[in-house]
Amino acid sequence: MPLIPGRGHVGENIREFRKGPTFEKTAAKFGEKRAQEQAVAVALHKQDESDERDYLKPANIKGGK
Repeated sequence: MPLIPGRGHVGENIREFRKGPTFEKTAAKFGEKRAQEQAVAVALHKQDESDERDYLKPANIKGGK
């Protein structure tokens, strides 16, 4: 299952990442702690690249009468 973008799905993405084979390989190679840190980093990165917060869009400000 792919990771879900958005602010409210960080916990779900961490749980999803922990079930996959990548987590198992990372845990076997570098240890459980580093694999957990990687899962959190990936989930937070997915949150940051979501379209819910568009900082680069110009503000829609209407002035005048």
